[in-house]
Amino acid sequence: MNTGSRALVWSVGMAALLCVVALVSAAIGPVRVPLPTVARAALNAVAVPTGAAFVVDSLSAFGASIPVPAVDLSYTYLFSLSVDSTHETIVRRIRLPRIVLGATVGFALATAGTVMQGFFRNSMADPSIIGVSSGAAVGAVATIALSISAPGGLQTAAFVGALLAAFAVYLIATEGGQTPVATLLLAGVAIQTFLGAVVSYLLLQAGESLDQALYWLMGRLHNATWGEVAATLPVAVVCFLALLAYARDMNVLLLGEDDAHTLGIEVERTKRLLLAVSSVVTAAAVAVAGVIGFVGLIVPHMMRLLVGPDHRILLPTSALAGGAFLVATDTLARSGPAELPVGIVTAALGAPFFLYLLRTREVHSL
Repeated sequence: MNTGSRALVWSVGMAALLCVVALVSAAIGPVRVPLPTVARAALNAVAVPTGAAFVVDSLSAFGASIPVPAVDLSYTYLFSLSVDSTHETIVRRIRLPRIVLGATVGFALATAGTVMQGFFRNSMADPSIIGVSSGAAVGAVATIALSISAPGGLQTAAFVGALLAAFAVYLIATEGGQTPVATLLLAGVAIQTFLGAVVSYLLLQAGESLDQALYWLMGRLHNATWGEVAATLPVAVVCFLALLAYARDMNVLLLGEDDAHTLGIEVERTKRLLLAVSSVVTAAAVAVAGVIGFVGLIVPHMMRLLVGPDHRILLPTSALAGGAFLVATDTLARSGPAELPVGIVTAALGAPFFLYLLRTREVHSL
């Protein structure tokens, strides 16, 4: 079986797994909903954008207000199947937005994790390694602690903070047009440490908003909305397609930068693009869901064991498996006596797996 066929077979399999996990998750909750009802309600939620209108929002902070343009989309629903109204409300308005957002965030984090592991040639790398999550945390906690209001609110601040942190790491690590991987890693550690101190200071200033800030830092998908899905899903898909177009280049980079240059790869240009796109897709995920760790570590590593290191197969399968993994862990997080932030569950699963890698797998030197 050639590479294209293998990629298609594995991708279809992972997509089917994601659909099954999503349907089962939508059926689970205080009110049990039959799977056929879930399927019909899910089809009723399928919509396509059919129009857009420009509106004016406002950015306000420290008593000042600035008008900011925004886009308001209108949608048309493709199905109108008969479903009990109570069940449809539960599935479409409460569970499906959370499930689709979880799948999107897992898809994005696994995509970025796959790229980072290939980029650093280290199976213990993850999307937060260049400070993106820490930057998002500063933006989000600053918004909460300082009561800053902006279009998109906390999500916009987290997204901007994540990108600024990644850009700072890149500038620090780059000299003479070259960005050594080891220097990039060390710069990421330094920036994460500094931003961690900033977050700690902001938490001290949070006052009555401390609980909200801490809950965001734990990673959460509760209160997910279709608006968050509409803002995150296109970014995740576009970034994924851009990275998939460079799958062959990522395969060559695994041989080392000198060999990649000899084989015709523009190494520095490719590295810049991979870093930029990975940072954007990670920022989009963290902005809406908070800091959810280990998805980008566990899933790419496990899929690499299953499908091999070829990024033409590994990238799509890891992305889809990441979506299924996060939906499953979020279902577990909300199924106990008390609902937990999903970041706690992924950390509880991911930390032992990280230690397993540390003890049993070869960690390549940088």
